[in-house]
Amino acid sequence: MAQPAHQGPDLPDLLDQLALAHDAASPPEEIAEALESMVLHPDYPCLGARSVFNRDRATVVVLERLATEASTQTLLRALTDFGRETDCAAGFASLVAVFRASEVSGEPEFEALLWRQLELLYEADSQPWDPRVSDDPDNPHFAFSVGGTAFFVVGLHPQSSRIARRTPLPTLVFNLHEQFEELRASDRFGRMRDTIRRRDAELQGSLNPMVADHGRSSEARQYSGRSVPEDWAAPASFDDEETP
Repeated sequence: MAQPAHQGPDLPDLLDQLALAHDAASPPEEIAEALESMVLHPDYPCLGARSVFNRDRATVVVLERLATEASTQTLLRALTDFGRETDCAAGFASLVAVFRASEVSGEPEFEALLWRQLELLYEADSQPWDPRVSDDPDNPHFAFSVGGTAFFVVGLHPQSSRIARRTPLPTLVFNLHEQFEELRASDRFGRMRDTIRRRDAELQGSLNPMVADHGRSSEARQYSGRSVPEDWAAPASFDDEETP
């Protein structure tokens, strides 16, 4: 039986509406609902994110400003608990940090704030780097680690050039790296990857130039969502000898 046509706005229009409706005064519950309506829109391409919200496996943490000491302390506690307590066997899970009082003028500013936030988390973290991944953002096996757990970080914000990265408020999604490794080891990975890329290209009208298979280039290049040049280097260091 054919599925009924979607009756609501298309995804770009929905994102515009959500951006106008949410700001620093928005209650956490409304922010979480806005994210859910975005991710569960029929045209949203990321199947993993859809699974997380469909199965109530998204932990949404609403903070104030991105890359501040106050936000860092709250986020560090939340990520440490999330990494320790989440059961990967129960399916995909994500911690979604929304910074409702932050405004960004464009992709370069958001990228700088994202990496400064990760540096602040690293500096405040007393746990060692997850030994399963590299701490060098240039290394193809890099992943961000906090609380002893490796994460793949996805940055989203209202000024993103990619529709699928365009959230109402600046947002960082922390996905457990272990989940991706388990998926890559399964026979579902190739089909899921190809489907997501096809859906994203259909939504955007072009392929995402930053998408790469794990192990071919550092995932750090994908974190902010900005299209970066070949000679790009992360504006952050997670080496104790280099960190002030």
